[in-house]
This record gives sequence, C-alpha cells and structure tokens, in this order.
Amino acid sequence: MQSDPFSGRLYVFRNRRGTTIKVLAYDGQGFWLAQKRLSKGRFRWWPEGLQAREVTRTLEAHQLQVLLAAGNPGATQAAPCWRALNVPS
Repeated sequence: MQSDPFSGRLYVFRNRRGTTIKVLAYDGQGFWLAQKRLSKGRFRWWPEGLQAREVTRTLEAHQLQVLLAAGNPGATQAAPCWRALNVPS
C-alpha cells in the first residue's frame, strides 16, 4: 500500500461478501482493530476498479461515518475541509 501504518491513518477493509468492515489504526502505543458485522444486508459501496489500478482510496471523516452506517460515501456532501488561511499582516 506504500503508506506508513504508524502515521495515525485509519485503514478500512471489507470482506468479500460485504458483510464485515474492519478498521485498523495505530494510536502511538499499539494497534486498534475494530470490526463491524451487519446482521442483515451488506456494505454495498466499495471503490470500483481497485483490482486493476488503485490499491487504496482516501476517505474524509464524514465519508467514513456514512460507510460505517452501510451507506454510499461517494454520494455525501459536506463542507470543504478546513485549511489555514494566509492573512497578510
């Protein structure tokens, strides 16, 4: 995946059947592994074309929340990400 697992990023994996999502994170002391398994239905959304070209996909925090609720994070809209402004003094 060519990314540092100790960077504080969350890594999200879905099983083949689409019934389970696992989230892996490093908090500075060790790794956390969280799992959500749906009792009914499936996580329908998953990035297309990952087998051919893309290995990873970046999600914003609000998109991850939608994914964990078994929704489509690609269809969500939110305010733009905060960024610092350079204000002349």
